[in-house]
Amino acid sequence: MIKIRKSKDRGRANHGWLDSYHTFSFADYYDPEQTGFRSLRVINEDRVQGGQGFGTHPHRDFEIISYVVSGALKHQDSMGHVAVMKAGEVQRISAGTGIAHSEYNNAPIEPVHFLQIWLQPFRKGLPPGYAQQSFANAPLNALTLVCSPDGGNQSIQINQDVHLFIGKLAAKGTARHSLGDQRHAWIQLIEGDLELDGENLLAGDGAAVDNETELKLASPKGAHFLLFDLN
Repeated sequence: MIKIRKSKDRGRANHGWLDSYHTFSFADYYDPEQTGFRSLRVINEDRVQGGQGFGTHPHRDFEIISYVVSGALKHQDSMGHVAVMKAGEVQRISAGTGIAHSEYNNAPIEPVHFLQIWLQPFRKGLPPGYAQQSFANAPLNALTLVCSPDGGNQSIQINQDVHLFIGKLAAKGTARHSLGDQRHAWIQLIEGDLELDGENLLAGDGAAVDNETELKLASPKGAHFLLFDLN
């Protein structure tokens, strides 16, 4: 079963310096029918204007994943990490027992476009942690594993039974993904168009997948998306 979450139905917060779309309930946006999917709690698609950003603020007991689509994002945290993420880079913060961090657009004019994702960890009270890795060279017509519970295939280790893939399809490109027994999937389309087992998705759309064994993905014009394989 595939259930589409249309881009136009997402929550939105436009603060001028920040234009953010919320796939699930977040901050002042609340929809009792959209509070998450399995261990996935937040997918925010953010565009931050040049020189602007999120000042230092705390988190705890979430796996926070950021994926930069375009531009550059400067990160600083209470663990002592200072880094700039560029397009194609993935960052994982394990907030655990508590961290504070800031995220700013590293450019004075050019906006930064990124996705912020929150996952519930398999248990609370874990030690805080940080990882960052570039997947800018992810191949076309393939799914590239970027996060996993064991850090296999040069992916970033996360504290939850979730495998996160970046998908890139060329025009008329295809890919497949097999789901194991009792596994579920969420697809978030960032750019382009996508055909998912006969369902059509446009940029910003998401799709919840239950009771399927194989996903067939195709794109008439090209696509850039995230695929979460969840328990």
